[in-house]
Amino acid sequence: MKVDIARLVPHAGSMCLLQEVLAWDESSIRCRAISHRDPANPLRSDGRLAAIIGVEYAAQAVAVHGGLCGENSSKGGYLAALRDVICSVERLDTESADLVVSATRVAAEGGRLLYDFRLEGEGRELVKGRLSIVLRE
Repeated sequence: MKVDIARLVPHAGSMCLLQEVLAWDESSIRCRAISHRDPANPLRSDGRLAAIIGVEYAAQAVAVHGGLCGENSSKGGYLAALRDVICSVERLDTESADLVVSATRVAAEGGRLLYDFRLEGEGRELVKGRLSIVLRE
């Protein structure tokens, strides 16, 4: 599915981590990412991409979803909270398969969004959790 992801996330260049939107509807989105394999990924530390960076992949998927649904504030938003984050692997850069980043909106009220997210590689769960976004007024 051709979507201009860079237009929908608050990052540019190599910080735009998602490659394409696979599917989306009013309550969820699935994206594909290949940037975890890029040695020049700006989120690498000492050449490694820690699994917790999966949260940024999920946050970008949520931003894309909000943009596609017309919910993004023109002033953007910020990641307000994380809950129940589980990393089943230590690193993402060692994953040879493309990442599938899924996010499902659990609630949306008063400029606050709550999403469950999941990153998978070859059908294996790598990172999952819940994130809250607050839109700027």
